[in-house]
Amino acid sequence: MPGRKHDQEEIVAKLRHVEQLIEQGRSLADAIAKIGVAEATYYRWRKELGTLSIDQMQRLKELELENARLKQAVLDLTIDKVTLLEALKSSRA
Repeated sequence: MPGRKHDQEEIVAKLRHVEQLIEQGRSLADAIAKIGVAEATYYRWRKELGTLSIDQMQRLKELELENARLKQAVLDLTIDKVTLLEALKSSRA
């Protein structure tokens, strides 16, 4: 049974929470249990997103959205170009 899907901001917040708990003197295992995820999940999250702040995460999300829009624009323009080239070829024939 798959677990709950966390968004990136939640993950970063939970990673920061673990850091705070450790600074307060809790053990790593207790801190991970407190945020409600498995140790493997914590380590995977830390590997993927551990160095990002929440602001950086939000900026990353904005850049990913902009990148997707730009890719779609390039795809649309490529389709238009191919269509125009085919029309030009057929008008010359």
